[in-house]
Amino acid sequence: MSKESFLKLWKMIGLRYTSHPWHGIPIGDNAPEEISAFIEVIPSDTVKYEIDKQSGFLKIDRPQKFSNIVPALYGFVPQTYCKEAVAEFCMEKSGRTGIVGDDDPLDICVLTEREVTHGNIIVSAIPIGGFRMIDGGEADDKIIAVLKSDEVYGRWTDVSDIPETIINRLQHYFLTYKQLPKDTPNVEITHVYGKEEALEVIRRSSTDYQEAYGNLEEALSLTMLEAFNFSQRQQNLLKNI
Repeated sequence: MSKESFLKLWKMIGLRYTSHPWHGIPIGDNAPEEISAFIEVIPSDTVKYEIDKQSGFLKIDRPQKFSNIVPALYGFVPQTYCKEAVAEFCMEKSGRTGIVGDDDPLDICVLTEREVTHGNIIVSAIPIGGFRMIDGGEADDKIIAVLKSDEVYGRWTDVSDIPETIINRLQHYFLTYKQLPKDTPNVEITHVYGKEEALEVIRRSSTDYQEAYGNLEEALSLTMLEAFNFSQRQQNLLKNI
């Protein structure tokens, strides 16, 4: 199958079927400076929604514990994956050893002054910083971004522009949203980093994705070609009977 034929077929599939939010939505032509973000949870949600990796549908992960409310649009960056490259950067910057990736797409918080009424949407986001979070020995970075063209938060270009109260609110959520009162804390944020480190985390998560899933389109092409060839062989067999 030629590349041109495959691209046409891929376009037709896109017209007929919804893309998987993790694998089917492009990260963005201007990544990492401007990226797509798939929003799973919004501040008014009383349960934490999470993408089901197999089907691509949102599922209920857990009710929000106690009074914890996510203080921003929260989701992940499509076509990213936190594995070796992300874990290596976490160890390099934190001085820790034995850190591994969390095997999930890269998490992102998107700040906006507008009220967004539901999740399961795609937004364009401008990364300006992040949290170096370690959860049970796993690198679990949280990218902080602003909604593209936001009239208020869009003026912020680095995490240093964000008021400390907002940073504290975000940190408090991520440090406590899974913890029961009697539990020993298992999550820590070692650093709040700026835009340049955030861009590097996105690059590395994209590299990890390519290592793990970068051949999805090639595999699909070969599978379709095999199905086409099988159909041709079957027709030829029937003609000879």
